Amino acid sequence: MLWVFFLLAAWGVAAVACIRLCLLTAGAALLPADAPGKPLSRELSLYETAFLAGGPHRVADLALVSMHLRRRLLLAHTGWATVVDPEGRDEVERTVIWAIGPEGQSRIAPIRAAAAAADTVRALADRLVAAGLAVPHGTRTALESAVRGVRGAAVLVVVLAAVTALMPGQDTGDAGPVLAWFGLPLVLTLGCLAIARVENQPYSPWASPSGQRWLDSLPAPVHGPDRDVLAAVAVRGVAAVGDPRLRAALLDGGRTVRPLGRASGAEI
Repeated sequence: MLWVFFLLAAWGVAAVACIRLCLLTAGAALLPADAPGKPLSRELSLYETAFLAGGPHRVADLALVSMHLRRRLLLAHTGWATVVDPEGRDEVERTVIWAIGPEGQSRIAPIRAAAAAADTVRALADRLVAAGLAVPHGTRTALESAVRGVRGAAVLVVVLAAVTALMPGQDTGDAGPVLAWFGLPLVLTLGCLAIARVENQPYSPWASPSGQRWLDSLPAPVHGPDRDVLAAVAVRGVAAVGDPRLRAALLDGGRTVRPLGRASGAEI
C-alpha cells in the first residue's frame, strides 16, 4: 500500500501548483483595476509599444533596426554592428551606442542584452507599469515561476507513477488500475498548462489587459516607409523585417563565432 502515499503526494503537489497558478493568473488580471495607475496624456511611442508587445529585448531590436535604416548604424548579416553616427537621437539609441563600446564595433547579441537591461529601458517599463499598461516585473516572474511549478508537478507525478510500477512486490495485474489513479493528477497538471497556454497565447506577457487593448487597437503595419517597418518590428518583432540580410543579422548573426575585422564587420 506504499503506492497510496505516492499517490497522495502526487495529488498534493499537483493541486498546490495548479491552485497557485490559477490564483496568480486571476490576481494579474485584476491588478490594473486595483493599482492606482497614472494614465499617459499622449500616444505611446514606438519604444513603449515595442515593450508592451515583446519586452525589453524588443525595444533593443527596434532601436537597432531604426539606427540601421537611418544609416547611423550598420548591421552585418554575420552578426556585427558598426557605429556610423555616434550621436544617438534619443536615450535608447545612446544606450545602444554605449553598449557597443568605444571601439565602435561589437557583436549584436551582447548589444541587445546590454541595451535591454539598461536603466533607460527599465525607466520606460516603470512608466508603463505606473500607467497600468504593463505587468509589474514581480507579477510576471511569479507567473513564470508558477508555470514552472506546474510543469515540475507533472514531471513528479510521472516519476512517482514509474516508481510505483517498478516497486518490488507490485502485482502486475494491479499495476494498471494503480497507474490510472496517477493519471488523474497528471491530467490536472497538463490541463492547467494547456488552459494557461491557450489563454495567454494571443497576448503579450508584458502587457496588462489595458496594454493589450492598446495593442489590439493598433492598425496592422505594412511594409513600406521606415515608419511602417518600425511599427511592424515594434508589434511583431524582427520577423517583420523584410530585408533577409538584416533579419539574418538580428536572428542568426548573434550565433556566428567567426572572428571578423572592422572592415568585414561593416559589410552588409
